[in-house]
Amino acid sequence: MLAKYSGDHILHPIYLGGGPYYLIGRALGPEVGVSIGLCFFLGTAVAASLYVLGAVETFLSAVPSAGIFTETITKVNGTTVSPIHQPSVHDLQIYGIVVTIILIFIVFGGVKMINRVAPAFLIPVLFSVFCIFIGIFASKEDKPVEGITGMSLTTFKDNWSSAYQMTNKAGIPDPNGSTYWSFNALVGLFFPAVTGIMAGSNRSASLKDTQYSIPVGTLASQLSTTGLYLISVLIFGAFATREKLLTDRLLTATVAWPFPVIIYVGIILSTLGAALQSLTGAPRLLAAIANDDILPVLNYFKVADGGEPYIATLFTAFICLGCVVIGNLDLISPTITMFYLLCYAGVNLSCFLLDLLDAPSWRPRWKFHHWSLSLFGATICLVIMFLISWSFTIVSLALACLIYKYVCIKGKAGDWGDGFKSAYFQLALRSLRSLGANQVHAKNWYPIPLIFCRPWGKLPENVPCHPKLADFANCVKKKGRGMSIFVSILDGDYLECAEDAKIACQQLSSYIEYKQCEGVAEVVVAPDMSAGFRGIIQTMGLGNLKPNIVVMRYPEIWRRENLTEIPSTFVGIINDCIVANKAVVIVKGLEEWPNVFQRQFGTIDLYWIVRDGGLMLLLSQLLLSKESFENCKIQVFCIAEEETDAEILKGDVKKFLYDLRMQAEVIVITIKTWDAQADDESIKAFTGAQSRVADYMLKMKETAERKGEGSPLMADGKPVIVNEQQVEKFLYTTLKLNSTMLRYSRMAAVVLVSLPPPPLHHPSYFYMEYLDLLVENIQRLLIVRGYRKDVVTLFT
Repeated sequence: MLAKYSGDHILHPIYLGGGPYYLIGRALGPEVGVSIGLCFFLGTAVAASLYVLGAVETFLSAVPSAGIFTETITKVNGTTVSPIHQPSVHDLQIYGIVVTIILIFIVFGGVKMINRVAPAFLIPVLFSVFCIFIGIFASKEDKPVEGITGMSLTTFKDNWSSAYQMTNKAGIPDPNGSTYWSFNALVGLFFPAVTGIMAGSNRSASLKDTQYSIPVGTLASQLSTTGLYLISVLIFGAFATREKLLTDRLLTATVAWPFPVIIYVGIILSTLGAALQSLTGAPRLLAAIANDDILPVLNYFKVADGGEPYIATLFTAFICLGCVVIGNLDLISPTITMFYLLCYAGVNLSCFLLDLLDAPSWRPRWKFHHWSLSLFGATICLVIMFLISWSFTIVSLALACLIYKYVCIKGKAGDWGDGFKSAYFQLALRSLRSLGANQVHAKNWYPIPLIFCRPWGKLPENVPCHPKLADFANCVKKKGRGMSIFVSILDGDYLECAEDAKIACQQLSSYIEYKQCEGVAEVVVAPDMSAGFRGIIQTMGLGNLKPNIVVMRYPEIWRRENLTEIPSTFVGIINDCIVANKAVVIVKGLEEWPNVFQRQFGTIDLYWIVRDGGLMLLLSQLLLSKESFENCKIQVFCIAEEETDAEILKGDVKKFLYDLRMQAEVIVITIKTWDAQADDESIKAFTGAQSRVADYMLKMKETAERKGEGSPLMADGKPVIVNEQQVEKFLYTTLKLNSTMLRYSRMAAVVLVSLPPPPLHHPSYFYMEYLDLLVENIQRLLIVRGYRKDVVTLFT
């Protein structure tokens, strides 16, 4: 009895700084730390009620006349015995509430006073243990009727085997009782007496040398108390009959030398001291969780440095009083056991994860450890929980999971360098190495878009990226999964603009998080946009985790705002992508791009002009998987030279799409039909483009003539060779394609068309004119260029 109430007090000091909460939180992350920490707080608060009820029960057993509703039991297992005075539940409730209120007032007096008094509680405990053993060895077989036989081998043999019994609510053996005590249930009952293993970490702030004191002190205390418990079990098993052990709740006082009152005083002082420790430690644990500012709902329990957690103390007192009202030690004890075992499982799991990952920062001074032992300890904790009570275990685990989910939803993000982040990092490194440097097979190809956020014009202040770019980035990933890399370029010198780049990167990261897009942000400082993009396209990514699609907005404003430098920059970016073997997706009409709540109807039209490895087909399927476009149908347009070739081409494309398991309508357009279709809008745009190209050509010739005879034509700072007939052919071909798109796809939800490569030695201004004519009057258009790799395959 004394061991049950005092064992925890011997090892339980006041919690300082969060104790195991910090160990678990810093190892497994704030979500796990808060969920297990709050459960441990509940266990500590409930433990206070256990100690209060233990003190009250001891007092009422020592002074039966103090009881108001004292009960007398005369039968045990149907056999008449000497009257046993059993404290009533109502007495335990009344006295327990009074004692708890008194202890709360003491706790409000301050932790310094309790720290000074706490060691004094240990002296009566040690003296009581000494008196018990003296009384046992001094007694003889002179009270056999009362069940005390003295040290007897016969008694030891009689008590050796198990005999689990039913008990009534008072804990007295009764065949008609409501509670059956198996081995598992008794483990749950006894476990709170051995929950002091976290004592060193709990008061690490007050230890002079934590790295020496915690392992030595913890092992020494565990070995000494374990030895005391084992010796007590063996001695009492040889000292009294089974009936005496079952009915005499204070057998230690009965046999103590010289007076039983010593044991009563020892038990009462030790349990009250342990209750004070719990009532002082639990609020500080709750305050430590609140001060980490993870859960806003806990802000009420925050305390300043050096302050007393008065609100947390009141909350702890409320929980303690609620458990005291239950008035049943045997019901409260398993609850505490579950929360403590959950905490110990978390500590073991923390050590397992850190030891298994073996990060450079993991340098424990205690060398006798191995990850397998920690994993075994965590497993044993969970197994014992289920053995004790599967119902209590499910409730405690469900509570921890609910808190974890709540923290994930409502909690603030905190980076504590936890073990899970280290595990993710090592897993990423191993996965990257396993991918190797070889090209990824088409079956395993995933789009990794590089979202070019640098605007062609100006965005509003503190807006790092076009608001619709992230919406489009999610559309080129299946179910939003995958990684996008959002990059922007800051013009200037790196030494001067490094801090500005960090701020811009943080703003871009916040934008990505706000748009709920899976991706990372990077901001590069470069002398100009062209040099910055060239550096990005060469160096961004690692191994096979390099971006394979460059996504950027079409520069629709270049002529309207007379931004003459845009054509050369835009063409340079496309050429860089071609050289680096990156696919390109240029979005025209980004302002009109729908978000997840805007449903689209109609068709997704593909103008499949050149071979692109199936990228255009894949993009159309990805768009179709989004809620915005799920009601659309796909149309594939192909160009045939002769009428006789149309049906053959249509059949081939249909067969190809069928083998790819892609649903689409195939439409073949012949050259004759193509030549006959040209509406007024397209012709007007074509005439304007012809005029501007002719004017630009004239200016180049005049500039060359001024420099002297034989001077080459110059554009974009380099010589160009222009075949005027070829330029006219490009314009006319673009006119026909634009007319075709306007004829068939004017009402389409989105149009995809192949991106023609920039002609060699042509001015970038001419290429911009070609593209402007191509996209004229098309509301929402994706201009797509694949790369030298198939991204779809028949073999999946």
